[in-house]
Amino acid sequence: MGGWVDLIMDNKNLKYIYPIIVGMVLWLAGPPSGLEENGYQIFVVFISVIISLIVRAVPMAISVLTGLSFSVMVGLISLKDALKGYSDSVTWLVVIAFLIAGVVIDTGLGRRISLLCIHALGRSITGLGYALCSAELILGPLVPSNTARGGGILAPIVDSMSRTLGSTPTQSSEKAGQYLHLVGAHANLITAAMFLTGMAANPLVSKAALDVFQIEFDWLNWALGSIVPGLAGLAGLPVLIRYLSPPTIKSIQPIRDKIKNDIKALGPWTRSETFTASTLGIMLFLWSTKPIHGWGTTTVALLGLITILLLNTISWDQMVKNHKAWDTLIWLGGLLTLATSLKDLGFISWFAESIQQILTGISPGFLFLSLAIIYFYSMYFFSMLTAHIAALVGAIFMVASGMDLNPFLIVGIIAYFSNLCGCLTNYSTGPVIIYYGNGYVQPMTWFKVGFLVSIYHMVVWLGVGSIWWKIIGWW
Repeated sequence: MGGWVDLIMDNKNLKYIYPIIVGMVLWLAGPPSGLEENGYQIFVVFISVIISLIVRAVPMAISVLTGLSFSVMVGLISLKDALKGYSDSVTWLVVIAFLIAGVVIDTGLGRRISLLCIHALGRSITGLGYALCSAELILGPLVPSNTARGGGILAPIVDSMSRTLGSTPTQSSEKAGQYLHLVGAHANLITAAMFLTGMAANPLVSKAALDVFQIEFDWLNWALGSIVPGLAGLAGLPVLIRYLSPPTIKSIQPIRDKIKNDIKALGPWTRSETFTASTLGIMLFLWSTKPIHGWGTTTVALLGLITILLLNTISWDQMVKNHKAWDTLIWLGGLLTLATSLKDLGFISWFAESIQQILTGISPGFLFLSLAIIYFYSMYFFSMLTAHIAALVGAIFMVASGMDLNPFLIVGIIAYFSNLCGCLTNYSTGPVIIYYGNGYVQPMTWFKVGFLVSIYHMVVWLGVGSIWWKIIGWW
């Protein structure tokens, strides 16, 4: 008896129970009127996996594999169908991008770019904020893991800069550290929103757009819609954060000296850095000129990967040690399968029709804007951006598919909001957790600043963005 009490009281163990309990209750409750049993049951599996991701009961890959295995064993999908997500070009785009991101980090190119940005722009505390935004902007399209980009490359530099300026988590955090950490975290989310390759789960949005609207929201279309509001958002962020969290430091000369010494310690550009930078530049050019040559985003990424390997920039043995890439292959491929199964077995169409019947007579523009804002602020109830995207994007697209609106506008707003909404909490995504975990910002301060930044995003992306989207013909 005591063992069961201990089990129930242990929050860590409860995490394992939540998804199972919810799944069992929903499974036994049976489908609502109008929904086929198979469609309902795959929804139960999917929602159980999402809850597991939210509470972080087990690693993402294990949650997804469990859901896939169960679906096969009970006959909801065949084994062949269960593995389809692993052959999808979207999955391999992310895997390849992760492998290339590992090269950017291992060669030291990412650190060099960041230090050069800080050296060029960091002449004041606000200038350091702009330097972080610039580094994020350069690395954003090239490092698809916003955790690797923000947490692995920039967060350690930000922490080091803060300490050099005499600001630590326990002493004078408001001097510089709090400001720099807030700018770094929020800049990371803006650049994650700006590029298809800015965050690992972004291709889930692109795939849902293809499934529902039959449009290719590829790298070029994603960047085309985001470039103006994204640059506007980055341009105003350091000033906004300076107003919301004023740094008290007067001079940043110690940082100027430290960065000079750090750059000198790096030495001249290495062969690996030069080849990697050149390859990445060519990839960006090819992604931006798809209408000319017709090569898809994944094809260009594969070409870049092969080039890096053939130039011996990094050995294959070194590259395959990038476990994050293979972990992503497992969870992303599986999530794509489950999301596709929701559509194939009729759940998404049933849900969309039910919602559309309720909302009949409401202006399409007002209705979609309401859905988008609800989607943005529902992030408060999710512990990670990936789970938020996987749970809601497909359903929102299906509901919006019946509206008399340009699908590029619908997909674009949801795509960008999928990342920007990470501003709301201190647990939304890996880099945010890392920046917050450095200890310079108190929880209530983070939530307060995060909410005000969300209002800023609404003004910039729905204000400046709507004007830009009108110019490019999205509405």
